[in-house]
Amino acid sequence: MTHIAVERNRRKQMNEYLNVLRSLMPESYVQRGDQASIVGAAINFVKELEHNVQNLSAKKQMKENLESNGNSSSSTMPFGEFFTFPQFSSNSNVDNEDQTKASDATSPQQLDHASVRGSGDSGGLAADVEVTMVESHAHLKIRLRRPPKQLSKLVSGLHSLRLSILHLNVNTADDGVVLYSFSLKVEDESKLNSVDEIAREVYQLLGRIQE
Repeated sequence: MTHIAVERNRRKQMNEYLNVLRSLMPESYVQRGDQASIVGAAINFVKELEHNVQNLSAKKQMKENLESNGNSSSSTMPFGEFFTFPQFSSNSNVDNEDQTKASDATSPQQLDHASVRGSGDSGGLAADVEVTMVESHAHLKIRLRRPPKQLSKLVSGLHSLRLSILHLNVNTADDGVVLYSFSLKVEDESKLNSVDEIAREVYQLLGRIQE
């Protein structure tokens, strides 16, 4: 009887939470009232909010650059606040040893997040690449200036590395800087087992696309 009461309370609380979650989203996001639909709609809604935050952040950065410099040129690129310890950075002045020390503060059991910045092996490609990973799910962020047809080649290259794309956000600033945010599933057939390996392969892929 105690177990039944606990389970009843748990279900009641879950339904209350789902109702609150549903009330926080526009009606267009929730077409059905079952639990899976509400949770799936919430994921899409959060991704959309993330997309809007990144857009607004880029516009704010561009406005601040214009006000401080009087023109559109600035050494500060937009979207910088979305990177913590990128494996590859286009404007890194920090050596690898310092970045490795910084990465030691991250718990390896909870989050695989390498933090070694470097110039990479792609001829000085100006790109920021950061990969974080929890179990077989990876989050990839890329910041660079977008050449023509880059995204289709990038998507194709990720698939060839056996990295399935679960979600993608693309944000472009007024000066042409683009931020790609990928949610990835590392397939069992993939030979990439760490964030360092994924970041290096993506960086080299960007170099080949640029060439």
